[in-house]
Amino acid sequence: MQLLFLMIEHIGLIVAIAFMLTRLTTFRNLIDHKLDPWTIIQLSIVFGLFGIVGTYTGISIRPSTSAFLWIPRVEAIGFEEALANSRVVGVVIGGLLGGPWVGLGAGLIAGIHRTLLGGFTGLACGISTVTAGLFAGLVYLKVGNRRIVPTSKALLTGVIAETTQMLIILLMARPWESAVALVQVIALPMILANSLGIALFVAIIRSVINVEDRIEANQAQKVLHIADQMLVNLRRGLTEESATQISKLLLKTTGAFAVSVTDREKILSHVGIGDDHHLPGHTVLTEATKRVLKTGQLYIPKSLDEIHCPQKGCPLAVAIIVPLKKSDEVVGVLKFYYLNTKQIKPVDEEVAQGLGKLLSHQLEVVDAQNHAQLIQEAEIKALQAQMNPHFLFNSLNTIVALVRTRPDMARKLLIQLGYFFRQNLNASLYEFVTLRQEIDHTRAYLDIEQARFTERLGIKLEIDPLFENVLLPPLTLQPLVENGIRHGLKGLEKTGEILVQVTESEGYALISVKDNGIGISPERIAELLYSRIESQEGTGLALYNVNQRLKYHFGEESQLHIDSELEHGTCVWFRVPLQKGGDRT
Repeated sequence: MQLLFLMIEHIGLIVAIAFMLTRLTTFRNLIDHKLDPWTIIQLSIVFGLFGIVGTYTGISIRPSTSAFLWIPRVEAIGFEEALANSRVVGVVIGGLLGGPWVGLGAGLIAGIHRTLLGGFTGLACGISTVTAGLFAGLVYLKVGNRRIVPTSKALLTGVIAETTQMLIILLMARPWESAVALVQVIALPMILANSLGIALFVAIIRSVINVEDRIEANQAQKVLHIADQMLVNLRRGLTEESATQISKLLLKTTGAFAVSVTDREKILSHVGIGDDHHLPGHTVLTEATKRVLKTGQLYIPKSLDEIHCPQKGCPLAVAIIVPLKKSDEVVGVLKFYYLNTKQIKPVDEEVAQGLGKLLSHQLEVVDAQNHAQLIQEAEIKALQAQMNPHFLFNSLNTIVALVRTRPDMARKLLIQLGYFFRQNLNASLYEFVTLRQEIDHTRAYLDIEQARFTERLGIKLEIDPLFENVLLPPLTLQPLVENGIRHGLKGLEKTGEILVQVTESEGYALISVKDNGIGISPERIAELLYSRIESQEGTGLALYNVNQRLKYHFGEESQLHIDSELEHGTCVWFRVPLQKGGDRT
């Protein structure tokens, strides 16, 4: 029992080593690192040295006239002496954390060292140390290469490893009588104490890593929440309203006593202490803020004099001031105020800087989205302007010619013309319209064009009514039909034909516009779809604009395709997903 108590006392050293190792970033990185050769070598050395420490802190046991006695020793071991030690602890832990190669490496380092120390159990203990490392490595593989092996399996591994060591001593150590007597003395204390030490070591590492993982997960969740809320509030840009909401959010989620946001000239928001005189709309008051606006660098004024607020009795003593940038240009600052310098920790500086960068990036994202939306609206308006004057004059001339000879037809065309332009004007108001609306818009256009060209233009629509609720961007189908008539059938001596088809293709609605016109050269096709081309009769935006909007909403799968053969006609087609408009009802 005395030996057992002494061995348990040594567990305190194991716990201390485990705690110190978990404090080292290098050690934690080794656990999470891919097991390349260099990592295996490092882990083998660390846990091999751990095993050597366990040897030197062991209890030297030598025979007496009647029994074995144990006394602590640090000098060379005599031939008839043995050690009750915790050497296997480091080696087994190495195998459990790093696998068989680490277990083997650590076992060789600690085992060779023990063999060189001598004693009648030297060789047996050396071999058993290597065996224990390999066995622990196999356990590592058996549990599926987990990050950290479960504590219960670590305890069982320790029991088996120490039991195996006792068996090897009995098989190899000589004289046999001394080996038996030794095992009778050290077996139970070493099996119990070292197994407990291994389990405690693994439990400590698991506990520390789990705590760190929870902290990181909470921080990540907090950052994602902040990012999501900030982006929601920034949809209309950095205004007093959005800045106030952001300041309230950051005040709640950080340890600051006040949060403020400014642009280059005035305070946009101030929430927390000092809000009685740091008011939204007022010009920037503090010299520290002016400094950050000028330099674009984070600054931490640590005294009232540095902040230099002109308001007497202002409680804002220290602050972290972070620049807000768009395209490397400072557009404002984000400020976190505290009551004294002791309240600012290094992590607060990192968090403030990170939030400043996050807010800056989101400002750029919002600007980019707004810019893209403006471009999209401008291109639709340009497309509308392209067809309106040209189409309007031709349509009015046709209607004027029909007023006396066919007044009913003239009336019908006026109604269709009104419907056509009303749909044009409404196009920029909606992100999607139904295929039925696009067809009606296209039919209105075709009715007027057919009245102009009479028998020279044949029109055919083959559309399955099941697809009428499929959604697509407005002004998608009609520009393709108009492009076919204006350019595909231009100068055609025979009767021009336009065929509009909508069919199903692998879960998509396949929409095509065919003509029997003059065709398009391959070089021209690439220009039409992927660049704004010069056109003598329009802006050159029609096919390009339709193609870009289809890809923006549905991806590359829905881009325009042009199949054409010179003098034989052209087919322009695209696909839109059925689910975008619901099921086929």
